[in-house]
Amino acid sequence: MPVGKVSKKTAAKRKPAKRKPKRVPFWRRALRFAGRWALRIGIGLAGLAVIAVLLFRLINPPTTPYMFAESRRLGGIAQGWVPLAQVSPDVGRAVVAAEDANFCRHWGFDMGAIRAAMKEGGRRGASTLTQQVVKNTYLWQGRSWPRKAIEAMMTPLVELFWSKRRILEVYLNVAEFGPGVFGIKAAAQHYFHVPPDRLSALQAARLAAVLPNPKKRDAARPDARLRKRTAQIMDGAATIQRDGRAACFER
Repeated sequence: MPVGKVSKKTAAKRKPAKRKPKRVPFWRRALRFAGRWALRIGIGLAGLAVIAVLLFRLINPPTTPYMFAESRRLGGIAQGWVPLAQVSPDVGRAVVAAEDANFCRHWGFDMGAIRAAMKEGGRRGASTLTQQVVKNTYLWQGRSWPRKAIEAMMTPLVELFWSKRRILEVYLNVAEFGPGVFGIKAAAQHYFHVPPDRLSALQAARLAAVLPNPKKRDAARPDARLRKRTAQIMDGAATIQRDGRAACFER
């Protein structure tokens, strides 16, 4: 054998022995499996959320989960869709003043209102109109972490794909104004027997005043507390009109 050459048998002996693959513990494999599926489910849910938001940007929601549930419970509801252009401008200003005065200035979450609510220990609400539209249009009622998590995910999507005017339009058409009374068209007829474009500033403020508790407040027969709240809303509506906080939804 020539000097410097190594036989095949010798070379084979010098090759390091192959190590057996280390066995991965079952719990780690299970975690990896669960993680992969959680990621797929998360991506799928996000995709569905985008589709749902884009769909109602273009078409009007025919119903909502809450309206469907109330219709079954009550044996029917009063509701009809009306474009925002056919609603008195006083209504939009009153509802924004009552429910979300900074509607034109935030991106779906009013951080100032959230901080104020936290300081008061959660005794006051901090949900914006956009958050309420997400809850009323797509989700179920009640307080739960899963619903709040989905609401938090969908709210920026609605702000991204819908205009402020569209958000207010959908809100006014799906909000509950009384037992079995949904939307501003049905509310105007039920309480004041007028079409929504004929509502006065006072009537608009009264309707906005019942929104936090529509099952127990009556816009046609207001008590002293509701009258006081109505006056506050009328002042607030005039203020946001003067300082430009109504510009994003008014033409």
